[in-house]
Amino acid sequence: MSAVKVFVPRDSAALALGADEVAQALTQEALTRAMTVELVRNGSRGLFWLEPMVEVQTPQGRVAYGPVQAEDIKSLLDGGMLEGQKHALYLGLTDQIPYLAKQERLTFARMGVIDPLSLTDYEAHGGWAGLLRALKMDEAGIVQEVSDSGLRGRGGAAFPAGIKWRTVLNATGQQKYIVCNADEGDSGTFSDRMTMEGDPFMLIEGMIIAGLAVGATQGYLYIRSEYPHAIEVMNEAIKRALNAGYLGQNICKSAKTFSLEVRKAAGSYVCGEETALLESIEGKRGVVRAKPPLPAVAGLFGLPTVINNVITLASVPLILAKGASFYRDFGVGRSQGTLPFQIAGNIKHGGLVEKAFGLTLRELLFDFGGGSRSGRPIKAVQVGGPLGAYVPESQWDLPLDYEAYAAVGAVVGHGGIVVHDETANMAKLARYAMEFCAIESCGKCTPCRIGSTRGVEVIDRIINDNNREQQVHLLRDLCNTMLSGSLCAMGGMTPYPVISALNHYPKDFGIEVHETEKV
Repeated sequence: MSAVKVFVPRDSAALALGADEVAQALTQEALTRAMTVELVRNGSRGLFWLEPMVEVQTPQGRVAYGPVQAEDIKSLLDGGMLEGQKHALYLGLTDQIPYLAKQERLTFARMGVIDPLSLTDYEAHGGWAGLLRALKMDEAGIVQEVSDSGLRGRGGAAFPAGIKWRTVLNATGQQKYIVCNADEGDSGTFSDRMTMEGDPFMLIEGMIIAGLAVGATQGYLYIRSEYPHAIEVMNEAIKRALNAGYLGQNICKSAKTFSLEVRKAAGSYVCGEETALLESIEGKRGVVRAKPPLPAVAGLFGLPTVINNVITLASVPLILAKGASFYRDFGVGRSQGTLPFQIAGNIKHGGLVEKAFGLTLRELLFDFGGGSRSGRPIKAVQVGGPLGAYVPESQWDLPLDYEAYAAVGAVVGHGGIVVHDETANMAKLARYAMEFCAIESCGKCTPCRIGSTRGVEVIDRIINDNNREQQVHLLRDLCNTMLSGSLCAMGGMTPYPVISALNHYPKDFGIEVHETEKV
């Protein structure tokens, strides 16, 4: 009798919820019952409220059960789990779960499907096809393909990847570098972590293609220290890719060279800013550099450097494999392709949703998220991390794309979405934004270093009704100074959550506003 494949995720979220215990219980119980089981530790599908989600390979397809705890294994096996039989935890065919079926999974197509460290699995699901095509192209051709796809940086600035790559290609330097920013520090974000833990070869492939495109032979993967599992998986994946001839000298017998190393971050939020990140890799204190020169001209060790985040680089293999037009046909306007949106906070069905740009926040919150976890009305949604604006219900029907959100003073950013219900105090959340900036500022520029400290004091005075009207004007002036005068987005974006909270939720600051008045 052939072994039945059973998939138990090794993703950090699943591990935190008992996935290792489930895997151990399954192995032990199968041994006791003399059942032939092949245990595969896959990545997470991103349905976190159902983790640990166990899948079984059946002739009809993979059948899911969840959330499974170790004590559920006996009843699942008694009930015919290995044959895909129904059970109280039965979720049906995995691909038909509505949360997954309604997505457009391009970058995350393999996520939860494969064993993350299996080169055989990766190749069987389209892996390395983009690299093999890139090896047959010249540098300018690869850059043009990325430019034509419309791919923009999937971090905060949404800068066109092709323009950045072309700048590095045309720059002169004895050495060029590819740096992946995996210092995913924004609240409510986890797509980078999921990628590194669930499909690491995709990121490696994207970095190799970037190196081929600009003439770089060395790459650095800068991973936040709070991601020990991602660091472990990426180091192992790099070693296996090297042994298989995809990294190092003579890549795929092409005479091309690309080496890759992991660098562990030290817990500083500001090192998510690209120049502070470079300082950190160089062994210095993570302080933001003044620009110009741009990193594309004088970056790591003063040499031309491509810096992209995980999802940007992970999108590249698909673009090269299927062509720019395939990727460009997803999305709206100048926001092309897909983005893995990450839904967190007070939400019933938290998890990852990869969709083409253009859907609305309301669709994410209710069609995917299922509304608030508390059952109370949703009051505010912070989009784009701790420096993103709070989006009120009046704006939930805007299309999620970079330009539409910029037009209302908001950002899409890394796609992180944190939900707050009606019990949230927006004045306290605005105060937290300023306090967060004061704690995490690198201290190099005055607007960020001093402005954030003064911001906390001013908001306290507003809350305490200490000359409130004057303090509101002072807070707005202070935010304008930080927005216009800060050296980087740390101070420059801290006003986004503060001003949005003040504009849309004035009552939380003790301000009574009539319909015809503007604060």
